[in-house]
Amino acid sequence: MGFMLIMNKLIVRISVLIVLLGTLSACTSTGSRDGAPSVTNIDLSKIPNAIPKTETLSRYGNPSSYTVRGKTYQVRNSSEGYVKRGKASWYGTKFQGRRTSSGIPYDMYQMTAAHKTLPLPTYVEVENLDNGKTVIVKVNDRGPFHAGRIIDLSYVAALKLDIVKTGTGNVEVRTIGSGPTSRQKMASSGNGVVVNSSGTSDPMFVQVGSYSSKENAQQMQTRLAQAEIESNIHKIVINARKHVYRVRVGPFSPHDDTGQLFDDLKDIGVYDARLLSGTSLGGISSTILKNEE
Repeated sequence: MGFMLIMNKLIVRISVLIVLLGTLSACTSTGSRDGAPSVTNIDLSKIPNAIPKTETLSRYGNPSSYTVRGKTYQVRNSSEGYVKRGKASWYGTKFQGRRTSSGIPYDMYQMTAAHKTLPLPTYVEVENLDNGKTVIVKVNDRGPFHAGRIIDLSYVAALKLDIVKTGTGNVEVRTIGSGPTSRQKMASSGNGVVVNSSGTSDPMFVQVGSYSSKENAQQMQTRLAQAEIESNIHKIVINARKHVYRVRVGPFSPHDDTGQLFDDLKDIGVYDARLLSGTSLGGISSTILKNEE
């Protein structure tokens, strides 16, 4: 009887263990598939671009080199002057809450990204070459480790660029003056407005928007004039580059206070304006920026 009782208990325990293993396997299988969140009513207008600021390098994410899937990657010493075209992808629910290479949890609702070799953190502007949409994200993670892909965007960043449905998109990635190893450093003022703190003489421009049609760019220029923003600045310029029209206000001296301008832009519904230096305009000299009426 004692032997049979022991055997029955053992069978029960084995059965329970099998059930638990089956449940864990199911969770692992479901969790291994990446995708978009079930929430679909995200108000992107309330999710601003990342604001470039001076930060110390991550203690965890910047080894001189590292190896993934048998391939070794050399981490760049500087983010300065990085411009590259390729495929952007995005990552979502599978990685939500997991530790990034910088050591902080991944949040797919923040404007962040992963890159294989840029120093962490680095701020970059990503332009969708197919529709002219742009975002600014903070690179705080490593990846994507797929051939031909140069950056992995957070879910909301990909949503803003309109590449969620397609999975990937043709982009150009340009570093914005950021990080302790770059020549052009940016800092955040107390009111959240980006100001130039580099001490250089590079002209500064506030980019109000980027449009695929000249008409839309001119409409924004009209809105700025109607709001009497034009009377408080040096000039408004529309620059056409690669069939994308960017509306920029400036130029400003590196020492000019642009805080009021950002406040005025928010009053007319412009929340994604950003301050760019002459060295971070994708290689375009400020001397050739001109109105194209």
